[in-house]
Amino acid sequence: MAEQESGAREPAEFGLDDAALAAHPTVYAADAFAGRTVLVSGGAGGIGRAAAWLLGRLGARVVLAGRNAEKLEGARTAMAAHGLYVRTAVVDIREPESVAALFARVAAEAGGIDMLINSAGGQFPQAAIDFSAKGWNTVINTNLNGTWHMMQAAARAWRDAGRAGSIVNIVVVTTHGLHGVAHTIAARAGVIGLSQALAVEWAPLDIRINCIAPGVIETPGWRVYDPKAVAAYPRSNPMMRNGSTWEVAEACAYLGGPAGGFVTGEVLHVAGGSQLWGETWTIEKPDYFRV
Repeated sequence: MAEQESGAREPAEFGLDDAALAAHPTVYAADAFAGRTVLVSGGAGGIGRAAAWLLGRLGARVVLAGRNAEKLEGARTAMAAHGLYVRTAVVDIREPESVAALFARVAAEAGGIDMLINSAGGQFPQAAIDFSAKGWNTVINTNLNGTWHMMQAAARAWRDAGRAGSIVNIVVVTTHGLHGVAHTIAARAGVIGLSQALAVEWAPLDIRINCIAPGVIETPGWRVYDPKAVAAYPRSNPMMRNGSTWEVAEACAYLGGPAGGFVTGEVLHVAGGSQLWGETWTIEKPDYFRV
């Protein structure tokens, strides 16, 4: 997509819309997820929405979960118009009681799930030295604690039902050059460590846990970032481009589905190699680092 001279973008250009998600080509067979139920937290957002569209198109029964009922309904309506099976559920992943109620409802209405995609989360770009205690705690509580609450609830449901399960956690590239969001780096690094620990601990329960670390992926969330930072994103990786939510969605299908049946405890970077080379500033790059 072409940048405007100012580096800013029109809102419609931030990622794929529902029309594109409904028709985008996929490498997977149309029935690859037939008979499976998938719960997507953050299902109304960019990556979560794309994953929901893809898995729904592949035959899955999809449950979209999030805090905003209106946004969830908008996503549900768009998917249902294309004949996909989709339900919604309001949840605050930061609250264990809300998460428990979600899983009880999904068990009652859909008979439980086969796969959980933890895409819910949020952060704001800011120099770490200026973080307030409230801002720090909000990001940690959502991105780390919230992911944990969802993982534990899913695992308990699968254990009690004697049922296998798969978890895909959406994190960030923590190993190289993502700056201006130190709170989410801390939280997502915690999710990666937790996922690797639980991949071993929960293997006897036939539960697989993997992470996907996206690089610069075009989503509506980019609206909060500095336009100059957004304009520089294509140079954040050796492939010299931005990624799409669809590319992350197809990675979710691989890791969470049958094709990834012998994969657990992994972090799959969908980042154009930015974990190896490049830098991403979500705030204005300090003069100190300009060459």
